[in-house]
Amino acid sequence: MKRYWIGIASKEHVKMGVAGGFSQLCHGKAQPLRRMAVGDGLIYYSAKETFGTDVLCQQFTAIGEVVGSEIYPFEMFPGFVPHRRDIRFFAARDIPIRPLIPQLSFITDKTRWGYVFRYGHLEIPRADFELIAAQMLLEKSAANTLSAAGA
Repeated sequence: MKRYWIGIASKEHVKMGVAGGFSQLCHGKAQPLRRMAVGDGLIYYSAKETFGTDVLCQQFTAIGEVVGSEIYPFEMFPGFVPHRRDIRFFAARDIPIRPLIPQLSFITDKTRWGYVFRYGHLEIPRADFELIAAQMLLEKSAANTLSAAGA
């Protein structure tokens, strides 16, 4: 059964992943990537524009589908070898989270909505994924691919 996920990373890091066709979660840990399967949907939420700064982004910044079955290490620089998984990202616009908060069921406490993102990776219901995707995706064919029930 197809599952739907949100990954959390700065917008700067997300855009590097989009350009390279990969996902890297939770500072390079392999376990979050193992939870996903080929065909699963992934949306990135970016609380910050750039890692380590206070400049807020608070937007969904990428959407795609898991295409790689392998989780592989990648040396970004000496001493830092995070794990990655291949993702096919779709043409999408960044959208702010705040207007969607009242409608998103995975955010149960609407007054402390940021708390749900604390672990860097979470599974969300299909309906929430489709709500976000409908506003992000620039191509209707991508929406059909992402919402189709999979094995």
